[in-house]
Amino acid sequence: MEPQEKAQDKETSRLTWKYILGGEVLVHIMRQQANMVILIMLFVILYIDNRYSSQQEMIEIDRLKKELVDIKYDALTISSELTERSRQSRIEEYISAEGTPLETAATPPFLINDTDK
Repeated sequence: MEPQEKAQDKETSRLTWKYILGGEVLVHIMRQQANMVILIMLFVILYIDNRYSSQQEMIEIDRLKKELVDIKYDALTISSELTERSRQSRIEEYISAEGTPLETAATPPFLINDTDK
């Protein structure tokens, strides 16, 4: 018998219930496929890390969206306050409350033409 045939006979003769249930089959397969198992574990770790990173980014996006909405409402409030304060009637009330002699003009402004040019 050749050495290769002896090894095959030895492997087939070792295939017993004790060999299978004892876990030696798994050890044998793991030894043959160690590189594949390491690669699969690496992919699993990368997958978990990628999912965690994307969840963190989604949380940050939601936080920034809420902050943007708050800032928009603040800007709208400030804009409406400015519009209210800059109305002519409000300015007239403020000037009269200060006691200054300024009044609203009764006649419209007119254009003076310069004839020297």
